[in-house]
Amino acid sequence: MQTLEFAQLWNHTDNIGRAVALVLILMSITSWSVILGRGWDVWRLRRCLPTALSRFWSAPSLEGGHQLLLETPCSRLLAPLSAAALELGPAARHPGFDYPGQLTRSLRRALAEITMTLESGLTLLASTAAVAPFVGLFGTVWGIYHALLGISQASSVQLDVVAGPVGEALIMTAAGLFVAIPAVLAYNFLNRANRILMAAADGFAHDLYAQATAGEAWRPLEPRRPRVVGA
Repeated sequence: MQTLEFAQLWNHTDNIGRAVALVLILMSITSWSVILGRGWDVWRLRRCLPTALSRFWSAPSLEGGHQLLLETPCSRLLAPLSAAALELGPAARHPGFDYPGQLTRSLRRALAEITMTLESGLTLLASTAAVAPFVGLFGTVWGIYHALLGISQASSVQLDVVAGPVGEALIMTAAGLFVAIPAVLAYNFLNRANRILMAAADGFAHDLYAQATAGEAWRPLEPRRPRVVGA
């Protein structure tokens, strides 16, 4: 049984086919970089989240809790929220200042920034998952066209003369699926993980708002226990 090698495929195709192959290789490299990088970030955030919340709410003050958050891997998930409350702290003593309203807007902006941070790379994965099969299909169509041109110039047509080039062209479709399938799976996994992390950040923001607007001295609260297991 004859096997197809990459060097053989590369030599048999033209510049357009090679360009398609290079595009698929580039898409695979970039998508796997996002998958590994974002997967590592999600794993670290979910692992440190219970400890970071416990350390924050056991701190003697908001300033102390914020500093403790900065020392954890969850700092980019929770620290923007505590920083928003800490920034408005002195203004709460001014008469006539709408502290609850300003705090709500500051926490909402911080949540939007956290969402943008968590969603970084997802657009690339979604684009790769959607485009890669079509890029591979284009490579297959072009390869079949290129093969048929060569066959039309042959003096005699046999089965192996037709099957070889067409089989080589179909490799592009398989390559496109090989690039797209991991991107789809990773996109769905990261989307679910981000929803869990954003639920934890949203719960932290609600607890922080309740503590900051209570009009009392800093006191430990019982934070919502986020669901951080299972993906």
